[in-house]
This record gives sequence, structure tokens and C-alpha cells, in this order.
Amino acid sequence: MAAPAWGAPVDSLADFRTDQRMLLLSALAIPIGVIGALVAKALLWLIAVFTNVSFFHRLSAEPSLPGQSHLGWWMAAVPVVGALIVGLMARYGSDKIRGHGIPEALEAILLGRSLINPKVAILKPLSSAISIGTGGPFGAEGPIIMTGGAFGSLFAQLFHLSAAERKTLLVAGAASGMSAVFATPIAAVLLAVELLLFEWKPRSFIPVAVASVVASVLRVPLLGTGPMFPVPLHPVLGASGLVAALIIGLAAGFGSWLLTTLVYACEDLFQKLPIHWMWWPALGAVVVGIGGLIDPRVLGVGYHTIHTLMLGRLVGGMLIGLLIAKAVVWAVALGSGTSGGVLAPLLIIGGSLGALLGQWLPAGDPGLWAMVGMGAIMGGTMRSPFTGMVFILELTHDLNALPALFIGSVAALGVTVLVLRRSILTEKLARRGQHIAREYSVDLFELMRVGEVMDRQAPTVPSKMTVGELSDRIAKGDPDVSRRQGLIIVDAGQKLAGIVTRGDLLRVLQSAPEGNVPVLEAGKTKLVVTYPDELLHDAIAKMLRHNIGRLPVVSRDMPDRLVGYLGRGEIIAARMRYHEEEESRSKGPLANVGNPLKFQPMLAAKRYES
Repeated sequence: MAAPAWGAPVDSLADFRTDQRMLLLSALAIPIGVIGALVAKALLWLIAVFTNVSFFHRLSAEPSLPGQSHLGWWMAAVPVVGALIVGLMARYGSDKIRGHGIPEALEAILLGRSLINPKVAILKPLSSAISIGTGGPFGAEGPIIMTGGAFGSLFAQLFHLSAAERKTLLVAGAASGMSAVFATPIAAVLLAVELLLFEWKPRSFIPVAVASVVASVLRVPLLGTGPMFPVPLHPVLGASGLVAALIIGLAAGFGSWLLTTLVYACEDLFQKLPIHWMWWPALGAVVVGIGGLIDPRVLGVGYHTIHTLMLGRLVGGMLIGLLIAKAVVWAVALGSGTSGGVLAPLLIIGGSLGALLGQWLPAGDPGLWAMVGMGAIMGGTMRSPFTGMVFILELTHDLNALPALFIGSVAALGVTVLVLRRSILTEKLARRGQHIAREYSVDLFELMRVGEVMDRQAPTVPSKMTVGELSDRIAKGDPDVSRRQGLIIVDAGQKLAGIVTRGDLLRVLQSAPEGNVPVLEAGKTKLVVTYPDELLHDAIAKMLRHNIGRLPVVSRDMPDRLVGYLGRGEIIAARMRYHEEEESRSKGPLANVGNPLKFQPMLAAKRYES
């Protein structure tokens, strides 16, 4: 293809807009990783302490299961007491502690310039530990993501950073917390990419990875080594096994739809209650308590239950009861606005569904299908398929399950994007009047250069023309000057001299109605210009920075040689090209191979474009 008409582009562009500040952010991510690991340890310690105090009346940090308590019927009252405390903390402390944490982190990133109140960093883990420790059917991942992010934000506020850089450190704190709790450093980074960063840039990806790795290393002395839920390696699946994974993934996709619908139906019911929201968690906890009496496995984080499902030790009717009880109890509790996470409950629900369906599948075993169901329902409900797949891999270290996990997660995502407008996480923000677009794509303006969209017939006027003469031509509808709000001023040698807008003309005519002032005096001579080989993104940045709506396009070699004009209309036209590529549908040239009369003009058009 021939070189552009304006000459060879300046070769100063790179694949990524990343500079040495990435090194600064990576260095700052190291202490954030340390903080995230310590916060994770503290949260898990608090959950264990509150569980022992609430259900066993002893002061201990040893892991224990609420279902092993001997409280009898009184066990149903424990979640209610915990929920009352959480409601009071939310009303008189900070209402940001309500919910499962990830939507609040998203809100802080997108709307709060990545600034989080210090109270949230203290109250969120405390309220979550109380909620989970008193039997709340939640996991620790949502609270740790919010808490780790809060500490990351607070640490970032000690330095002179931009909002985008604070976002990187906030997400680094969130990823480090998740990495430390579950020993899943890669899945924590993928969650950041798929859900929190809203970009794919080395500037943000590398510091987040640094914090996640640091937290995973510190997890060993703090919480132990090895995978959190080790399982025996499953055999590599054949074609029938992969088809079975597809079936479970599709079922998990519809399960994600039902879960999301159920959670927000419960939230809508609580919204209609004629009492203050502070009391809602206690009402929801009544259902939790009753569910705990029916099946104690629905209480607390449920890590033991998750591991049991992965090992294939739950079968038959037990799976149906666990699936229904956990889904209902969790949906009611989450809809009531108490504090807790979504990930561990999703693993139990997805594992129960996968193991239940796996009993009728020709390949694999219930433990494998439980794992596939967990990854699929996480990928579908949270719209994070890579996170769901890698998360289960890191929890189990069963690499042979990778193809089945991948197929299940992608299938579940395919269902949910078609039947649900938003995920369980972004729906909460949408109900607050905020919209999040989760599709990543390269910015069109980062690909196009000014020379591709500029007006090559730049509207010009001579520098000696008066304001009155130009105003008369505009009033008469002269097409050479009336089609633009701004006109380029050139001297006798057709060299760039300035720019004049209609606003400049009106200002001069108010003070000198006769209009004898030359346009060069009425306009601006200190110009902001752009170049044909400059990225359209950078030219737009110049417009925004200087609060102007048009730029003369000049040659780099001869800065006073005008080659074009860039205005808002050209920018909108560039954007229209993208919409045409997305929306305009037609057959390609190969469809006309049998008709040379149709095919040849297309080739001619291609030669002309070159």
C-alpha cells in the first residue's frame, strides 16, 4: 500500500502507553501486598473467633463448623443477633459496609476517584466477621476484596498520584487479599482484569500482579501451604466428557440467571417493608436461622462443604437439599443488605448443581462435575469466565480438569449474556443509577491518525480581510466560509497566520459595528496545532486540554504550512466508521466471484483507497 499523502508517519508510537511510573506503582504494590496478606489473616482470625464465641461459647481462633454446635433450637437465634449488630454498625458507622463488597469497590473506582473512607477499612472486615461468624451464609472473598481495596486506597492517598494510579493500588490491595485467603494469585489478578481494572495496561496489570504474588508468598507463614482444597487428579476427559462439561455449563448459566433473579427479588421485597433498612438484616437472618436448623451446612463460609463436594462425597438427595437451602438462605440474606461475600456461596451452589447433574452423565465423577459446576456458575454469575476457570484450578491443582472447566465457564457466560442484561455485581450499581460497560476493546481514536479524518479542503480567509467583509459573506451563505464555526487565517503566501471563530466576529462587531478590524486582529495567532501523523486520541486530548473545538493541521517539517482542518465533525465521522463496521452487514468480495462485473469495481475501489 502506498504511503499516506502527508508522508511517512513519525515512528514514535509504542504498543503501550507505559512509562517509568509503572516502576513506582510496582514498588508501592509490594507493601500493599503485605498489608493485603495481613488483613486476610486478620479477617479469617476474626471469623473463627466469632464462630467459636457465638456457637460454642469459647474464646478460640481454631476453625470450627456451626453445624457441630450443641445449641439446639437456640442456634437459629445466633444469626439474628449477629445481623442486628451489623445493622447497627451500618446505620451508625457507615452504610458502605452493607452488601458483598465488590459493587462497592466498583463504585469507588468508577465514581469515587478510587478514594475510600478509612472507616470502611475498619468496619467492613469487622462487620463481615460478625455476620459470617454468627452463621451468615457468606464467603470471605467479597469483604476481603473491599477491605484490601480500602487499605490500598488509603496507602495510595499518602502519595502524589493520579486517580488512575490510585485505582491501580486499590485493585492491587483487593487482589492481594483474595490471593492470601485462597492461595490463588493468578485468579486474583484475572479477577482484577475481568472485573475491577476496566483496562488492560502494563501500568496497572504489573503492579496488581506484584501485590498478588507478594500476598501469596506471605500466605505460607500466615495461613499455610498447598492448595486450599486438594483433590486427586482426575483422568483426562474424552469427547463425551467435554460434551458433559458443556451440558453442566449451560445448566449453570441458567442457574446463574435464577440466582441473580432470586437475589434481587428478595431485595425488592425488603425495599417494600415499612421499617428502616437497619432492621432488614435481622429479618433476613430469621430465614438463615431456620435454614441452619434444616441443614447446618448452609451456615458460615462453608469451606468444608466445598471441599466435600470437590471430593465427590455428597450424592443423591443431600445435593438437592443443599442446593435449594443454600440458594434460598443466601439470596434472602444478601437481599437484606447484610455484610458478606458471594464467591463461596456460589461455589457451594454450583458444586451441588454440577454433582447432581453428574450422576446421570456418562463420564467423570461427581467430584469433577462439582468442580466444573463451581467454575461455571462463578463465570456465569460474575461474568468472569477466566477467573472462574483458573480459580478452581488453583484451589485444587487438578490440571487435568482444565478443558472441562474452560468449556463449562464459557458456556455459562454465553447463557447469561443472552438472558441477563447485567451480572449480580453490576445490577446493584444499575439500581443506583450507574451503568458499567464490561466489554473491552481498543479505542478507535488510538488507531486512527489525524490525516485519515481531517478535512483536506481547510476553510481559509486572507489575513487582510476585515471582520465586516467576512460577516457579510457568512450572512449571504457563502459555502466557502459558512460551513465552519472556525476559519483558518492565511497570509499572502498561504502560510498559517491564525484562526477566527464566529464568536470572535460577534465580539468585535459589538465594539466596532462598522467591522473595519482585520480578521487577524479579531482572531487568535497563538495557535494549538496538530499533525497528520498524530494519533486522533492525542489531538482530541489537545482540544480538551485547551478547551477548543478545532485544530489547524500542519506539516511537521513546515509548521506554517496548512494541510488540513480537524473539527468536531471529523471526529464524529471517525466514530461513525466504527458503528458502520459493527452494524452494516453485507457479503464480502468472495460472494461475487461468479460475477466479474460486481467483483472488478470492488477491486478498483481497493486500488483507489491504497
